[in-house]
Amino acid sequence: MSSLLQAHLAKRKTGVPSGICSVCSAHRWVIRAAAEQAAEDRSLLLIEATSNQVNQFGGYTGMRPADFRRFVLEHVTAADLAPEMLILGGDHLGPNPWRDLPATRAMENAAAMVREYVEAGFTKIHLDASMSCADDPVVLPNEIVAQRTARLCEAAEDAQVDSECIYVIGTEVPTPGGTTHSLDEGLHVTSVMAAGETLEVHRHVFAEHGLANVWPRILALVVQPGVEFSHESVVFYDRERARHLSDWLRSTTEGIVFEAHSTDYQLPDRYRELVEDGFAILKVGPALTFAMREALYALEDIEGQLFSADRRSHLSRVVDETMMRDPKDWQSYYHGTPEQQRLLRIYSYSDRTRYYWQKPEIEAAVERLLANLASIAIPETMLSRYLPAQYERMRSRRIAADAESIIVDRIRDVLRVFARACA
Repeated sequence: MSSLLQAHLAKRKTGVPSGICSVCSAHRWVIRAAAEQAAEDRSLLLIEATSNQVNQFGGYTGMRPADFRRFVLEHVTAADLAPEMLILGGDHLGPNPWRDLPATRAMENAAAMVREYVEAGFTKIHLDASMSCADDPVVLPNEIVAQRTARLCEAAEDAQVDSECIYVIGTEVPTPGGTTHSLDEGLHVTSVMAAGETLEVHRHVFAEHGLANVWPRILALVVQPGVEFSHESVVFYDRERARHLSDWLRSTTEGIVFEAHSTDYQLPDRYRELVEDGFAILKVGPALTFAMREALYALEDIEGQLFSADRRSHLSRVVDETMMRDPKDWQSYYHGTPEQQRLLRIYSYSDRTRYYWQKPEIEAAVERLLANLASIAIPETMLSRYLPAQYERMRSRRIAADAESIIVDRIRDVLRVFARACA
């Protein structure tokens, strides 16, 4: 499966600007949407779990790697997508979940996590040992990062059974889930010197660890191409600012591509430019659950006009009350007055709401919303007002008229943009 991804991206050598969208989410509707989009396009499907979402202790989803694989395969099967078209990836696999521990213990946990990912059938592995642990300096030297990366790679190689892993290295990425500060200060684009040094140090250390044979399976280098989003704004890709990177990539003899993180909310033509310029792996996550939330709240508005107050789901109120009772996943990100924080809890591009959909009280409200809407025929004229694109597809029988299909299709609106750029 990993060889299929390498072959797909290798088309670039013949002048075909091929790329792939990496879906970073653990929500069932996002996974369903991605599987259906890949089945329609007859394309590879790359789904990635992060070290915080999924690990040997369950992560915040409660899933270990084998659980996540089964979960994804259910949706792949339901979408009639051939299982061999699925590529499972692990994102930021390293000591990140255990940064409050001494480095020795954090790395032991990280190595165990990497082994469990690989044993579960994950074949695209982003080795990320860049973060400082409790007894580390604030910024780790490249040599230490590379040494720890090599150790994680050894763990992955030892765990391989049927398929060889392909690896992503490099750490110069935007803040996961979007930045919390103003974007007016400008955005640093990775320099050629930094990219080249990362590769060279890692190559040298891998050879020291007896991993020279692995180097041809280094698929991508993570760099910052100058894309980012904050709560209320987006920095769009400017290919002139990143031209030094794309020129360097074309001139290098390394058989790699760039991996770009936090590419949510870019304009459609910028995705095409990113792929053309060598940023061939495009990560997306918050934009997908942002679209899902839009669909859910639009359907709640429809519900509010069709059902009495005692029968309604009151979904948005339940979500906000839950987030207020349990603020740990948003409070350090959303600042300002109580009213400003309330609006950010709903509308922020960083979409911290995505951490709450699995809460029992929210799941119950969602189920009430779906049950209410299933008990009636959603008026076409109301759908036209709230979700016009889904209204058109429902009328032309391209999607079913049930609420869940409408939600999934709204998520696919985001994926369709990526699909056109990566085809």
